[in-house]
Amino acid sequence: MFNEFNLENFENSKIELETLLNSSRKKIDELLEIEEKSYENFVKPYQEIGESINEFITPIFHIDSVKNSEITQKVYEDCLPLISDYETEISQNDNIYTSLKDIQDKSYTSLNDIQKKVLENEIRDFKLSGCHLDNNKKSRLKELNLRLSELSHKFSQNLLNATNSYEMIIEDFEDVKEIPQSDLELAKFEEEGKTKYKFTLQMPSYIAYITYGTNREKREEIYKAYTTRAPENGKLIEEILKLKDEEVKILGFDNYASYSLATKMANSEEEVVSFLEELAKKGEHRALEEIEEIKEFAKKDGINDIKSYDLSYYSEKLKKAKYDLDEEYYRPFLEQNSVLNGFFNFLYEVFNIKFTQANAKTWDDKVKVFNISEDEKTIARIYIDLEARSDKRGGAWMNNWHSYYIDKNGKEQLPTAYIVCNFPPSTQNTVSLLRHSDVVTLFHEMGHALHHLLSNVSEPFVSGISGVAWDVVEFPSQFLEYFAYDKEVLKLFAKHYKTGEVLSDEAIDRIIAAKNFQSSLSMLRQVEFALFDFMLHQKLYTNEDEIQKLLDGIREKYSVIKPPKYNRFQNGFSHIFAGGYAAGYYSYKWAEVLSADAFYMFIDSGKVLNRELAVKYKNIVLKNGGSKNMDELFFEFANRKPSVDSLLKIDGIIS
Repeated sequence: MFNEFNLENFENSKIELETLLNSSRKKIDELLEIEEKSYENFVKPYQEIGESINEFITPIFHIDSVKNSEITQKVYEDCLPLISDYETEISQNDNIYTSLKDIQDKSYTSLNDIQKKVLENEIRDFKLSGCHLDNNKKSRLKELNLRLSELSHKFSQNLLNATNSYEMIIEDFEDVKEIPQSDLELAKFEEEGKTKYKFTLQMPSYIAYITYGTNREKREEIYKAYTTRAPENGKLIEEILKLKDEEVKILGFDNYASYSLATKMANSEEEVVSFLEELAKKGEHRALEEIEEIKEFAKKDGINDIKSYDLSYYSEKLKKAKYDLDEEYYRPFLEQNSVLNGFFNFLYEVFNIKFTQANAKTWDDKVKVFNISEDEKTIARIYIDLEARSDKRGGAWMNNWHSYYIDKNGKEQLPTAYIVCNFPPSTQNTVSLLRHSDVVTLFHEMGHALHHLLSNVSEPFVSGISGVAWDVVEFPSQFLEYFAYDKEVLKLFAKHYKTGEVLSDEAIDRIIAAKNFQSSLSMLRQVEFALFDFMLHQKLYTNEDEIQKLLDGIREKYSVIKPPKYNRFQNGFSHIFAGGYAAGYYSYKWAEVLSADAFYMFIDSGKVLNRELAVKYKNIVLKNGGSKNMDELFFEFANRKPSVDSLLKIDGIIS
């Protein structure tokens, strides 16, 4: 039913990949020899060839992120040029492009809407890959694609190496006295008969000190280490931008931002910038009030010149003072296994899907595998890897492995996906206790996963998240986040891991009341990142100084507190330099308009756990995957266009 995660022959992946790619080339040549090409005899098997390659390569690239070692790096680097060359070669193949065009022209009236969407997307992507260009330009694009893939991987590896190379050792308990006990236990170690505390740049550890560390000098020390990681990435960024600019100029675009929008919902560069500026304008006044509130609070400690490394510390104290909200109080109620099981109960309640643990191979003994069923029928599998490790890249993400589709023989192929997070690790002596923000992250990544796994689209290239415009792919993930603040939902899993006591209404009310704490500051920060990303790709910035000047200018206009000069945020901005978000980071806010508006429908219905509405959302938005444009699906679900005011209301920025 499902392919097992099996990397027993991992070190020979390059040889196996070469064999697979050569076989795929031969199969495509055979397809091209068909005289009377049709959707069924050409497009269908062509998609399946692409799926088979994705199924083979995904675990190889995935393992380098979650179990990083010299071996995984070498195998990744060996396989990267092979897959890059192959993808460039296929995407520039005039014969495939012409065949797809001919099928579209001759068979358009007999094709269904999903088949039309597959052809539209493929023909567009062939044009964007330069299949219409002469051989010299194609050859140069091939070189560019390979080098950009190498640079992206190097950027990530540098960041991981820098994260793992830093330790801050503290011997004085006074400097750690405010840190929650569960974090302190993970930091504590014995050396030379003394108790000491080690903090690293891995996210759970870094957050613990920057949020609760008493010693201001130590807070700056770890903040500076975090914001100056991987300085060598500065030169990589220069090269990445230069090569991307050359690439899109060859393809006939003015800049990379314009090229990026060719596959997105947003219609123009001006529309993206004005959207972000509108959000900033509407949130600026409240953000200034929020920062003044922190400054006034910090003055009680004699801090009259609050800095970036003070913000988390004093924000946490202010939140506790305003809402009586102590993160540490909640963590015993948010034990990882309890959260996961309760989360599954919630998903059954609203979406009628059931999670059953499966006995399957994984890459680490902390990884859990679940089969998903709907009306007693198994429909998907998910791998869940939640805990931080030193050999695991930071952050949280969903990675799709198999897609749902009906193959050329009429057989149903079931989807699989991975969810990866970096939550506090469990040990032999300690369980993994989550922050509420971790719970929100889990909901977010599951939103992505369900978008992929619940698809029932018969064509793999538009099934699940495949074919979904990048600036709306965050819609289902952000939508699910909102449920993590609902009282009924929280009561399904917020139970004390020792006593079983359910989190009280009063305690949950405090979480809900604090939800929009500093929401305007958060929004302006996201606007800052998004504008930097988008404007960085609107013209060619050739050196680190120019890039820094652009970022400084945006901060001058939109940041309510300026970070120190040494802050080199861009060198760790893996979303755009090692992920798929280049000239697309604005997508988080763009999609949030859809997600907030969709969630408001549940609020307006008077019942957040509204199964009828949730199943409608599942059937329209999730099950259709990338087979229709998201604006069409949203209108079909809501019977109206989305409004930005729903986002501003739900964030408490406007009433």
